[in-house]
Amino acid sequence: MDDFLIYLGLGFDHITDPRGYDHILFVVALCAVYTLQQWRQVLILVTAFTIGHSITLALATLQVIHYKTALIELLIPITILVTAITNFFFQEPKSWLTTDKPPKRSWRYGLALLFGLIHGMGFSNYLRSLLGREAEIIKPLLAFNIGLEIGQLFIVALILGVAFVVIELGKTSRLRWTLVISGIVAGMALALIFDNAYLKELLG
Repeated sequence: MDDFLIYLGLGFDHITDPRGYDHILFVVALCAVYTLQQWRQVLILVTAFTIGHSITLALATLQVIHYKTALIELLIPITILVTAITNFFFQEPKSWLTTDKPPKRSWRYGLALLFGLIHGMGFSNYLRSLLGREAEIIKPLLAFNIGLEIGQLFIVALILGVAFVVIELGKTSRLRWTLVISGIVAGMALALIFDNAYLKELLG
């Protein structure tokens, strides 16, 4: 049980570590168009992302699939940028004035699932470095994944809490909140992309 708790804590620390803020940025981008009252939609969205990264985290850690680490490190900020950009088109301008409920966009859940597959490979890089030559990896894999989810839910709760304060108590429009947060995330994602060593190598 001690090892289980250790890996659970490592999973939580990994996704919430501000020094490796790329995964935090992605979760922020996912949640930027929602309010606290829409927690059910956020839960579905996060579940789709969870399913995606759980699949590739397991397959990559068990060495069922292989990939180029440098490519994944480039694709992760690209997923952040794309998610942030879609936020600008999430809802037609008029609907912001007439309803609190955004239109249903099932494609958004599919996008979260797809991008989760990419992030899962990024998580596996860290987990494999922790495991080293350890023979039993199923229990650490499960514990690490649960830790990731707890950390992810913590970030989601924090984002929705801040959104509630800014929108409901601060009387800021949802549109302005979404545009500002998504713009900041997009800018940070672009910085990560252009600073990526693999991209610089590709561009010569």
